[in-house]
Amino acid sequence: MKGIAYGVGVGPGDPELLTLKAIKIIRENDVIAVAGSDARGSVAYKIASAVIPEMENKTILSLHMPMIRDRNALSIEHEKCAKQIESFLDMGKNVAYITLGDPTVYCTFSYLQHILERDGYEVELISGIPSFCAAAARLNTPLCEWDEPLRIIPAVHVEAADMLSPGNCVIMKSASRMKEVKQILEASGRTVKAVENCGMKDERVFLSADEIPDEAGYFSLIIVK
Repeated sequence: MKGIAYGVGVGPGDPELLTLKAIKIIRENDVIAVAGSDARGSVAYKIASAVIPEMENKTILSLHMPMIRDRNALSIEHEKCAKQIESFLDMGKNVAYITLGDPTVYCTFSYLQHILERDGYEVELISGIPSFCAAAARLNTPLCEWDEPLRIIPAVHVEAADMLSPGNCVIMKSASRMKEVKQILEASGRTVKAVENCGMKDERVFLSADEIPDEAGYFSLIIVK
């Protein structure tokens, strides 16, 4: 019997937002996969281990998932990572890949999921609280009301025209284009709020576009209404 690969969302940063199901899956399985060369130093590992200290005794699989735009190079690395997971699945061991937020929203596990399913392995996704829901709660701001649409946009694709569409926006992965995105938001006249490192010790809240620093970190999320 082959093992099952789980994509487990550990939430946005606050260990108290880890779901009971995520805790159960992590506790039940002995192999924990984490993206990065230093798995135990990763944010996802620190979140989960704060609630599940017995993770120290599990097999921790560090997967090299580089943040590059060369699709061919990425594909090669993803294949290598999938094979590492498959080596445990072939022994009948389940593997829990832990990831920030939810495994269905801009998650690196998605690339591995496609490969694992192609190769005939069973994959299950364990939902986690998405970062934009946690950030909206932190800001005491409803994401959408009545008949308002909500759009989730990676910052790399944000254009001024997006601010002309009806409804509200969540802008994710903003750090690399923060200065440019801020200019678009300031010109739009819309209400802008943001949270950096939501739920973490170094969390910062910004209540307007001009408050957001150009050098805001990778885990910065913007809500536009």
